[in-house]
Amino acid sequence: MNATALSRAPAARATGGGLRIVRLANFVTPVSGGLRTALRHLGAGYLAAGHDPVLIVPGPPNSLRTEQETDQGLVISLPGRTVPGTGGYRVLLDRPALAALLAALRPDRLEISDRSTLRWTGDWGRRHGVPAAMVSHESLDGLLRTWGLSEGLARRAADRLNAATARDHQAVICTTAWAAAEFHRIGARNVVRAPLGVDLDQRHPRHRNSAARAHYAGPDEVLLVLCSRLSSEKCPDRALDALAELRRRGVPAVLAVAGDGPLRGRLAARIAQERLPAHLLGHLASADDLSALLAGADIALAPGPIETFGLAALEALACGTPVAVSTSSALPQIVGPAGQAAADTGPGFADAVEQLLARPEAERRAAARARAEQYGWDRAVTAFLAAHRATAPRGAQQP
Repeated sequence: MNATALSRAPAARATGGGLRIVRLANFVTPVSGGLRTALRHLGAGYLAAGHDPVLIVPGPPNSLRTEQETDQGLVISLPGRTVPGTGGYRVLLDRPALAALLAALRPDRLEISDRSTLRWTGDWGRRHGVPAAMVSHESLDGLLRTWGLSEGLARRAADRLNAATARDHQAVICTTAWAAAEFHRIGARNVVRAPLGVDLDQRHPRHRNSAARAHYAGPDEVLLVLCSRLSSEKCPDRALDALAELRRRGVPAVLAVAGDGPLRGRLAARIAQERLPAHLLGHLASADDLSALLAGADIALAPGPIETFGLAALEALACGTPVAVSTSSALPQIVGPAGQAAADTGPGFADAVEQLLARPEAERRAAARARAEQYGWDRAVTAFLAAHRATAPRGAQQP
């Protein structure tokens, strides 16, 4: 560890008046999606507001501890443990090393993005007089159901774990009312609502161009896009179900899938077996390439039934592309009239696609962009800082 970086920050915090907000996150890799995006934009917003954000994430197993100054503040990587069957996700399991690092960092606030292996840090914060906030990025009982638990057992287990989370943290930050519902049902009184956001400049309809679209679809075809991690809780198979159903109905649909994950092999095998017109693009590292894909599509699909916010759906809206979303998730309240809720079946999503296509194109694209403009990252940063009871120091530039 670079001791210089850790020793200089407390002095800088004392003179600048900002808070050191130490953020802890698991399941972050160079190719992960929504969580990595949210962490980057929130950190940059905290920094712009005059605070001192530090992000701690898991690195490769047996790696060295690293530090890097970035536009979201200091990012520290500790050796992590790879979780089998997740396509490379890693977690921080060395509690003594992490506790020692937290003590050295002397945080004013903790922000935790994992309700499983990192929940103990809320108790660490309580014992050291550091207010801690847990960010609820997923529906716990929904996630447990995808792992095979019955509805009743999943709910009871989620309620027990969520009660412990609420007890050990000053605040539980939920991005939507849908996400907050599982905490409200156990009577938690420290739930705070704070939305996420979208980069309205990077994700913009101006990225739409016919040359990029032509890579995936002909001029008379309907281009669908799925931007998602390819894992069971995201239900990417449902996008193929919808594609097959649309083709059966005579709709000349094709599908482009941006993202990677443990189900990629299974999806590729099905595409080949059924000869579906679908392209598995993997992780798109270029922000411009992803924007061009999203802006060039006719409809985006968001089939995950336990999404608590849906950053990928919001990014599609920002590019002027309406979204068909799972009616079971939080996304109907996010996309509003700019999208269409779909039953959790292939035919249900095919219906939603056809309903969106029935709207005049200029109208549906304008509605999508207008909806996204309600979710800038400046609004999200303000809400998260309020959850931390943190304000911008005098003279600091607001994000």
